[in-house]
Amino acid sequence: MSKSIPVTDGTNVIYTIELKKDFGDLCKELIRLKISPDQKLCIVTDSNVAPLYAKEVQDQLSAVFSNVFLHIFPAGEASKNTDTVGALYQFLIENHFDRRDILLALGGGVVGDLTGFTAATYLRGIDFIQIPTTLLSQVDSSIGGKTGIDFMQYKNMVGAFYQPKLVYMNLSVLHSLPGKQIVSGMGEIIKHGLIKDASYFEWLIAHEKEIWALDPEILEEMIYISCNIKRDVVERDPKEQGERALLNFGHTIGHAIEKLSDFSLYHGECVGLGIVAASYLSMQLGHISKEDFEKIQNALSLFELPTQMDGFNAEKVLSATKSDKKMVGNQVKFILLKEIGNAYIYRELTDEQILDGIRYVCRS
Repeated sequence: MSKSIPVTDGTNVIYTIELKKDFGDLCKELIRLKISPDQKLCIVTDSNVAPLYAKEVQDQLSAVFSNVFLHIFPAGEASKNTDTVGALYQFLIENHFDRRDILLALGGGVVGDLTGFTAATYLRGIDFIQIPTTLLSQVDSSIGGKTGIDFMQYKNMVGAFYQPKLVYMNLSVLHSLPGKQIVSGMGEIIKHGLIKDASYFEWLIAHEKEIWALDPEILEEMIYISCNIKRDVVERDPKEQGERALLNFGHTIGHAIEKLSDFSLYHGECVGLGIVAASYLSMQLGHISKEDFEKIQNALSLFELPTQMDGFNAEKVLSATKSDKKMVGNQVKFILLKEIGNAYIYRELTDEQILDGIRYVCRS
């Protein structure tokens, strides 16, 4: 098991996504990047991931590199803020990290986003490497160079586009994930099929049992295809001036629900609800059929993603969408489907139409 996906800036390869069976090739990949043994490395991770993998990764690196540091912060979305970044800045300053040195983000999306943002801003930019340990971060947040932190209750409102030097995925770590984390990752994976590849969407449905069984070959193929879909989009639009916005399918309403749940729901669960709402609106506009809409809902249900949710006020969800960073002027930039596998940007939805979609998924 080993696959490599080159990511380019349109002309040159800027980093590769490496799919591996373990952490055994990590040092080899760093040497390939011409990182020298005397450069300082800082593994940044959280309190959930550290007991599982920090020692193994630190031991691997210490066999070649003489200055390997470890920085751990409390796990959870509540840590994705300026205080946590400030503590990491202080750690780097006190340990004399300079512009030649490297950060390694070992963990899920919160770790990757926060470490990437710190790398983008410490000393006006130092290199960093993504080592994503959740299915969600492997197929989504580790790819494409979006980094960021939350500000007050506003998700990812402060950030930078800053590309890693490498994305290293040890696919065996997925076996240590709770089932809910697999479910969350499937929200983004199903999204990839819906926006860009109808045959991949059908493939996911056909391989449901093998995916649930975490079959190594099927997982590798699924992650490889999903990473390639995201890579293809972000290569053409690295700073979300156009097509990259398609990756936000399900996210406008999804992020609003996520915020109103005080992040008690997993990101992929909220994206799943947003996918249902956006697909419902696509059906109401006459783009997808009732049969396709039901197929989308059934696919989400196959992977235990919620398609409707009690306990949310539709008007409050609508209000939360207005603080979304994807707003353009006073207009919500919505991603809808022309058909399964073909998404587009739509800016003409009225508040009443959006409310209709929200009310479909928020039953109370």
